[in-house]
Amino acid sequence: MRLLKHFWFLAGLLTLAACTSPPIKPSIYPTGAYSTSPISNGKNSINPTTPEPPNSLSPDKAQGLAVYALGLVGTPYKWGGNTPDSGFDCSGLIGYVYQAQTGVKSPRTVSSLKNWGHEVSREQIRTGDILIFGPLNEPTHAGIYVGEDRFVHAPSTGGTVRLNKLTTAYWKEKELTIRRPLN
Repeated sequence: MRLLKHFWFLAGLLTLAACTSPPIKPSIYPTGAYSTSPISNGKNSINPTTPEPPNSLSPDKAQGLAVYALGLVGTPYKWGGNTPDSGFDCSGLIGYVYQAQTGVKSPRTVSSLKNWGHEVSREQIRTGDILIFGPLNEPTHAGIYVGEDRFVHAPSTGGTVRLNKLTTAYWKEKELTIRRPLN
């Protein structure tokens, strides 16, 4: 099992290193935070002059968090799971990655994650932000944004941790809230 975990970690590193897309670009926002191209489906946008929420996660730490999350792709889904050995559910994956990479303990449920940190717009999204899917009064799923319109999440029973794009038809239609944890 340990060899398999190392394999997936290395596969995640190679996936990230092999990307032919340009690196994360500096944001146009005054705080100098790093961001990827804005994603828009018209459901979550604010005035681009709105100041970006504070972020204590440096670009290097955010990139490390993304690589770590990518290394867990392929880990089995397990409801209530919060380790690679037991498997992950969506909030367990977020908690494991944040604890391992930042030392910060995240809320354990999706409904608790909806209030963690600060809300940001799609135009302000950056690597390391938490994606909450579903209406805020009843969120149903969560993932970690890893850049270039992609996120890592533990989607469902019988599945595995996977990497998806926010711009695919399925995810583009979902109600989305983006949270930026303060570490």
